[in-house]
Amino acid sequence: MQNFHSDSLNSSKILSREAYKQIDKEIQKYPVDQKKSAVIATLIIAQQEKGFITPEIEKEVAQYLEMPPIAVHEIATFYNMFDAKPKAKYKIVMCTNLPCALRNAKHAMTILSDKLGIKAGETTSDGLFSLNEGECFGACADAPVMLINNHQMHSWLNEKNIDGIIRDLTLSNKIKTSKEKN
Repeated sequence: MQNFHSDSLNSSKILSREAYKQIDKEIQKYPVDQKKSAVIATLIIAQQEKGFITPEIEKEVAQYLEMPPIAVHEIATFYNMFDAKPKAKYKIVMCTNLPCALRNAKHAMTILSDKLGIKAGETTSDGLFSLNEGECFGACADAPVMLINNHQMHSWLNEKNIDGIIRDLTLSNKIKTSKEKN
């Protein structure tokens, strides 16, 4: 099993030593000959560190997990949780699969679009919000559902709670920005 060794990573690596330590923990969850099974976890770690997945990161991950670069690319482009370019500070993804669609996901998407002044696939001019449609998040009973930054799920969306979510995120950003200036 491959483990992190300081001499095995030179300064030309894109991901940090800390990222590789986390990746090694993920690799240990699988049989020695199946470390490529950690590819999704590895891409998540890479995206958390770098913000998005570049072709260079895909190649580095492929080399580390001893798998073909095209296989990593296929995974990175198949799942909408991975971004190939920088996104806004708050990446909002609305589920538009059938259960959410039947519970007014399109209406929720319209509310978000109107509130943010952008359409699906766009980012606000201040870089604070991006809006996208996504596939099932596994919370169909809570429809309609949206994810923020792939980690924060909001359910039973309506105009009132969407307004609150956007207000809270905007306020949170203003508070963080204010603290950083002081």
